[in-house]
Amino acid sequence: MSTMNAFVSTAEELQSARLASALAPAGPKKDAALIHLRAAESAEAAHREADCLKSLSAAMAALD
Repeated sequence: MSTMNAFVSTAEELQSARLASALAPAGPKKDAALIHLRAAESAEAAHREADCLKSLSAAMAALD
C-alpha cells in the first residue's frame, strides 16, 4: 500500500467544504461553517496546512 493514498490535499478538502456549505440550508449552522471556512481559506493562503485542515474539520462539524 502506497503512502500517497493517505495524503490529504488541503485544496480537495477545501473544495469539498465549500460545496457542502453551498448546499447547506441557511441558518446558524451554515453561518458557523462559513466562519470556519473563511479561516481555512486564510490559513491555506498563508500555507498553514495544519491550521487549514483543522478549520475545515470544524466547518464540516458545524454543518452536522
